[in-house]
Amino acid sequence: MTTHQHNHHHKEESWGKRLVASMIMNLIIPAVQIYGGILSGSMALISDALHNLSDFITLVINYAALIIGKRGPTLKHTFGYKRVEIFATLLSVALLYGAAFYIAVEAWQRFREPQHIAGQMVIWIALFGFVGNVLSALLLHAGSKVNLNMKSAFLHMLADAATSLGVVALGILWIFKPWYWLDPLFSWFIVAIILYSGWGLIKDSFLILMNATPPGIDLEAIQKTLESIDGIREIHDLHVWNPSAESIALAVHITVPDQMLGKVDELAGEVRTVLAAKFKIDHPTLQFESNSCNHGQLLCCTPDNGHRDHEHE
Repeated sequence: MTTHQHNHHHKEESWGKRLVASMIMNLIIPAVQIYGGILSGSMALISDALHNLSDFITLVINYAALIIGKRGPTLKHTFGYKRVEIFATLLSVALLYGAAFYIAVEAWQRFREPQHIAGQMVIWIALFGFVGNVLSALLLHAGSKVNLNMKSAFLHMLADAATSLGVVALGILWIFKPWYWLDPLFSWFIVAIILYSGWGLIKDSFLILMNATPPGIDLEAIQKTLESIDGIREIHDLHVWNPSAESIALAVHITVPDQMLGKVDELAGEVRTVLAAKFKIDHPTLQFESNSCNHGQLLCCTPDNGHRDHEHE
């Protein structure tokens, strides 16, 4: 195992342990908050609890995806199982949106018929949730920079910490003012946070599933860089995509003068080094040829089979 692979494996083990710690906290927090919300009469506290409970489910899914994603490539799944993490992210967003719908409906009932709320109890229970969510966010922060699932969990923790702090402020207000109509309004605010944070994750997941060019990757810059390497005439049929959230793959045809295979191997090594250093591309597939195909176009155009069949009739 190389040093890079060892470090990556060590990081994944660390993320797994941190996910487990966050799961435990996000099971305890909503249990306490739901109990406190029922006793105090606060829908905002119950909404915050459901948000936390949905995060517990999300963390369970993310942890399972992290374990499955460690499996290497097989004959049927040549890229391995890393993309399971993307489906796990979409499933977690669906659960969050389900919780948001329930919160919105219950808040409407409270808005029509405001109920007395014990402000002091709300303060202490919400503070408990705030501290727990901040600790969870700190645990997941490092992994959120390189892993979409960890980013999903980290964003959920931040949103929960913010909403818990908002509930604390409401509890303080209710001690002095009986403005209980703010309870459902804040619940709808939590719904808005859920919808907004979920949309960003849906968009990122969709781009990966569509094999879209990763953000920050400029295909023309890659073309210019590779064609400036001595020995390369042109490149064409270029594809760059994310096999998983933290990996970038490339496939390209490279036209070179007719030469011995050993010389092409040297050139391939130089191309891989440039791609890794300048564009963070870690899975390049290079096809060398002495005659250009596809009319030398940078992008590969898939022929319209239906149109071609019609032409041959």
